[in-house]
Amino acid sequence: MPKFPILLALLLALPIATLGHSYNRVRCQSPTLDPLEGCPPGTLVVSQSNATGKNVFSSIQAAVASIANLTTPATILVLPGIYTEQVNVTRRAPITLLGQTLSPQSSCRNLVKVYWNNATAGITNSTFDNAYTSVLTVAPTLNASLTGKGPTGFAVPDGTPMGNEDFRAYNIDFENFYRPFTAGPSLALSVSYANASFYHCGFYSYQDTVYIGKIGNTYIYDSIIAGQTDFLYGFGTLWIQSSLLSLRGCGGGITAWKGTNTTFTNMYGVYIVDSEVRKANATLDIKGKCPLGRPWNAQHKSIFANTFFDDTVSGYIKWQDSDPRINNLTFMAVYGSYGPGADEAAWAQNVTKVLTEKEYAPYKSVDRVFKFPFSNKAGNTRWIDWSE
Repeated sequence: MPKFPILLALLLALPIATLGHSYNRVRCQSPTLDPLEGCPPGTLVVSQSNATGKNVFSSIQAAVASIANLTTPATILVLPGIYTEQVNVTRRAPITLLGQTLSPQSSCRNLVKVYWNNATAGITNSTFDNAYTSVLTVAPTLNASLTGKGPTGFAVPDGTPMGNEDFRAYNIDFENFYRPFTAGPSLALSVSYANASFYHCGFYSYQDTVYIGKIGNTYIYDSIIAGQTDFLYGFGTLWIQSSLLSLRGCGGGITAWKGTNTTFTNMYGVYIVDSEVRKANATLDIKGKCPLGRPWNAQHKSIFANTFFDDTVSGYIKWQDSDPRINNLTFMAVYGSYGPGADEAAWAQNVTKVLTEKEYAPYKSVDRVFKFPFSNKAGNTRWIDWSE
């Protein structure tokens, strides 16, 4: 007898806990005659069909904007389709986005796509910021999400409130399909002053795909992140677990991080763990051409740990020879690398730090890495779905 029906039965019996309620995620996401079967009471539905009803919306943003209660957790079920829109989440109370799917444990078969087409290229307005390009933004205010320029970026105003304490998304692809691909920053995801986690999702762009801004905390599990130039960048804290980094080309580096006095309150940086780095398709001629990262400022922090590298990658590099942006605070590291592209001995001869087990120990726990005003014990991870 095939094992899949047994596994599915177990999954369907598994409740998922969030702040304020628990529900059966897999049953809620499964296509059924009643799309709300297994969903929490009050779940909103987003559909591209002509369906109408009290809690049915034609866009994700309309569903988010409709939530008047600012304290109660909310769940939004998105039915299959391509949604061309930007989604902005500013409310503090928990929100969960669920993409309806036949494959709730896979990031390769998602039926919900959120597309946008925007980049900073060609914009003459000096006030235009990378933030305006993002497909999904989770931040309390526009100012909180702005990237800004210079070594410390945009000066977020004092008194800016914290944003969403528990944003989650499952089985949704976010794609910024701006063309020409390499003309400028075109974000798929932006998170600042908030906690956000993603499961079996996809993030697709070419330059600056994922931005985690100041006091942003983000956990990504079993997802696909595709890019070419500095496609993981920011000030905040990003943990990528058991995921695929898909190289669409090589430009700059995979990671580009900044440290400022607003990020030292938590263990900022980008952590790629138990994951894979591979070229997007076999036709790309990029063997040994893709650096692991470069320092956006001298306080860059990133670690690739226990990660597979195909033959496209090389070690970390300077920002540029005339402006290296490297000092004793720069932390560009690897631990336990393997695969045809892994060459820690050679990388260590340049600017890559190869960590010993003892040196890696302070960074191997998600709970220790994430720290936040809502913290309990060493860190706060109650906004992460550990049932995945």
